[in-house]
Amino acid sequence: MAAVENQFSIENTKVQMRKGILEFCILGIISRGEVYASDILDELKSANMLVVEGTVYPLLTRLKNLGLLAYEWKESNSGPPRKYYVLTEQGRGALDELQFTWLELANAVERTITKK
Repeated sequence: MAAVENQFSIENTKVQMRKGILEFCILGIISRGEVYASDILDELKSANMLVVEGTVYPLLTRLKNLGLLAYEWKESNSGPPRKYYVLTEQGRGALDELQFTWLELANAVERTITKK
């Protein structure tokens, strides 16, 4: 039994849970309107999602390559132009599906862990 306990890492499980919903959260943030990547990072961090730039930027690129996001370069008052992201129609459809799945999953987990 001790060997199994040594292999289980609650921190690793928590990280994996957060990673599993990160794309959903990013799509949700962008669904509210065009947004700059550092604002996405700030919002995720303020929600205690514990993410770093090295995680978010590749995800944004992947979501864009899948056709879920588009971006537009805009001039900045404080430096070089910035890339602002928006959801595509395909992205909105994916977000709708993920929201439905999230509710379904959250309900299933709640029923499972509270069942007496």
